[in-house]
Amino acid sequence: MTDLKDIKTLVEDQGVAWEEFKTANDARLEAIESKGYAPEDLVEKVDTINADLTKIGNDLEEVVKKANRYPAADGDKGLSDEQLEHKEALGKFLRTGHAADLAELERKALTSTADPDGGFLVTDEMDATIDRVAETVSGVRQIARQVTIGNALYSKLVKTRGLSGGWLEENGTSAEDASGTNMQFSRVEIKPEKEYAEPWISNEMLEDASYNLEADVLLEAGITFNALEGAAFVTGNGVGRPRGFATYTKIANASYTWGSVGYIPSSKDGAFASVAPADDLISLQHGLKSVYRPNARWVMADATLATVRQFKDSSGAYYMWQPDTTAGFGGRLLGSPVVVDDNVAVVASDSYSVAYGDFAQAYTIVDRRGTAVIRDNVTKKGVTKFHLSRRVCGGITNFEAIKLMKFATS
Repeated sequence: MTDLKDIKTLVEDQGVAWEEFKTANDARLEAIESKGYAPEDLVEKVDTINADLTKIGNDLEEVVKKANRYPAADGDKGLSDEQLEHKEALGKFLRTGHAADLAELERKALTSTADPDGGFLVTDEMDATIDRVAETVSGVRQIARQVTIGNALYSKLVKTRGLSGGWLEENGTSAEDASGTNMQFSRVEIKPEKEYAEPWISNEMLEDASYNLEADVLLEAGITFNALEGAAFVTGNGVGRPRGFATYTKIANASYTWGSVGYIPSSKDGAFASVAPADDLISLQHGLKSVYRPNARWVMADATLATVRQFKDSSGAYYMWQPDTTAGFGGRLLGSPVVVDDNVAVVASDSYSVAYGDFAQAYTIVDRRGTAVIRDNVTKKGVTKFHLSRRVCGGITNFEAIKLMKFATS
């Protein structure tokens, strides 16, 4: 259970640290304006408080993660007789290797989602636990659209242009649609690819009745799946894995065309602009069509957020970032929630280090129904290996719903 006292304390600490940060950073900015530089001790103080803010945000997220890592104590509540029977048979298989009961249950169910490479499907409860761990780690998975399918391919039609129209005077006639303004569609297909995790458990632990085998196996598998998926949803090349949103063809937003991702330059190579750097973020925000902004999120690495926290508006009166746990532990930037994902590149020359978009429309994650497990107590003496596999993929399904910032002059 999540410790509410811990959360309350951390939120209070975050508020105190933020006020201290604003005071110290204001002094740093005033020193730069009057002297042309900031004293070293003041810069160090700002950096220290900034690091504390980052740590508090991470600690808040970790407290919530812990609540989602293990199945609830009353996990059997609400399960049907068939589900309870399956769970009991699977537990016996995991601990002892006895597969007859489980095989008979899956034969009776004529399970169409069985893994073609062999193995038994984990229970729905276990599969959901793995998904729950996934959502607490991968920044993109938290905000993207998620679809579960039972077949081999996800296909979607996206309307890239609507109908033409106009006004008519009395007795007027509408123009023929020869101008090419009729509806256009683009088909997007995503094929789930296989990922795997292999927790190894000593046979002595398997014999220990007090050892929570299911929770441990699921935790280890969930962490591994998350590390794989989290990176792939951002930087994956799409070959045997998801295609990350940062790997599609990029084009200057002024010349944006469907199938590419529009970007806004930061006006300085490898950095935000030296003067009024927050203007770069405002330009990126308004580079996204207004229809997508109400549900838009910023996605960036922790190091980038630490820099952005120091930005004020052009008048120097307001900070652009504000703490707000209701928006997630990354707070809010220009009114939109910030999602911290360290798979996104840190700021460097020609890097694409800030994304802004409605990810629920822009990026789709496809999960093939069912996680399979194979038990192997032969490969290594005294140890049992559990090979868990699932099929997952992802890709952009609405190219105009996401924009990137390129840290370059053009």
